[in-house]
Amino acid sequence: MKKLKFATTITLFALTIIIASILNTPAAGAGTTPGTTDDPVVTKSYVDQQIQQALNGGGGGTTNPTNPTQPSQGADEVKNVALKPGKILIADAGTEFIVRSGNAVIYTEVASGVADLTDGKDLLNGETAPKNHLLSFPREGRGIQVKEGQTSNLIVMVRGGYTIK
Repeated sequence: MKKLKFATTITLFALTIIIASILNTPAAGAGTTPGTTDDPVVTKSYVDQQIQQALNGGGGGTTNPTNPTQPSQGADEVKNVALKPGKILIADAGTEFIVRSGNAVIYTEVASGVADLTDGKDLLNGETAPKNHLLSFPREGRGIQVKEGQTSNLIVMVRGGYTIK
């Protein structure tokens, strides 16, 4: 009986030491001091420079993060265009329109039409262009115009190239 008590006491003591040593071990990274080689402190300008290099393909060129370059007039820029009655808004290939206000009709010089991506159908020459629908112009020579009889302007959101005739 004494031997069993002694063995139980030794086992509990050993387990207590093992558990205490596990609980006393610091978490990885918790013992490092900010600003050392293990945990360096970086400035905002350094982070901005690294992001700019990554966005530019990592070319290694120097940039000035306090004066970032302005985005160019790209195809992803959306412009609001006001179209007066009697004018035609002709899209470049790949341009997208959304008629925001006014009544518009499709204009094409060919038999095929314009893709209404919202409804999933083609709109042919002279058909009404629905408001707030995404219209895609796969080729040049297609566009929209103010519906005959309307006196107010169309407001159209345009992504891509266009000309007004």
